[in-house]
Amino acid sequence: MHASPGLEDGEIILGFIGDDEAFNGSVEDRFAYLDTNHDGLLSYSEMLKELQSLRMIETHFGIDVKSDPKEIAHVYDSLFVQFDCDSNGVVDLEEFKAETKRLMAAMANDLGFLPVQMILNKDSFLKKAIDREFMKLQSDVSA
Repeated sequence: MHASPGLEDGEIILGFIGDDEAFNGSVEDRFAYLDTNHDGLLSYSEMLKELQSLRMIETHFGIDVKSDPKEIAHVYDSLFVQFDCDSNGVVDLEEFKAETKRLMAAMANDLGFLPVQMILNKDSFLKKAIDREFMKLQSDVSA
């Protein structure tokens, strides 16, 4: 009997980011969605949609605490700088792909404190990783 895939299983995330076809396809689709002016680059305002899809959570003894909007803006700025590897003020596809992979690997390996928790919304990369694993399990069961 297979356990249902969950976020606690970092192997699912590592498998997804290691599957170049699935990972790159998902990242390229998301990048195209965010690139509203279709110039092949993500400006801060275009990237803000992605940064806002990452849910900012602070906990104090397990209770969600409301974050200061200035603090959240600072976190968004910091995250954008992480994506903008060459510091040219925009994020290209390769930067977006590399940083997305790095963030997901850090979550999978539980490295250090990440200031964000990705929610399993229908467009999230974590959701795509779990869906991919679920489809693999389904094909294993039917084989």
